[in-house]
Amino acid sequence: MGGVVIGGLALAGIRASLSDAQAAAGFLSIAEDVPLMPGLAENADAAAVFDKPSGRIASTEAKGAVTASAVRQFYAATLPQLGWTRQDNEQYRRDKEQLRLGFVGRDGALTVRFELAPHQQ
Repeated sequence: MGGVVIGGLALAGIRASLSDAQAAAGFLSIAEDVPLMPGLAENADAAAVFDKPSGRIASTEAKGAVTASAVRQFYAATLPQLGWTRQDNEQYRRDKEQLRLGFVGRDGALTVRFELAPHQQ
């Protein structure tokens, strides 16, 4: 099986080594188990976390010279290895939480918004 390069990180399809992604990427401040894609830098001032009886609500953003397509590909390849199930290109679910990705700006100067919330059934 051939390798795929996403955001400068070589991935071998869905069987990519998560330890390689962890070493290259780091993790979001709001969720220690959600990797930060290489090429993105988190804006620590944008991070917010609220704990509620129904679960945590958290958000942050990261900027970088990346494309929305590369971000979608990176998270589609890495999040399932961490137990997240892809709901669509920009939404994932794990246990009772959902993770939503949002995009502001243009490719090459993109801001990615990460929002964690309890899953609504």
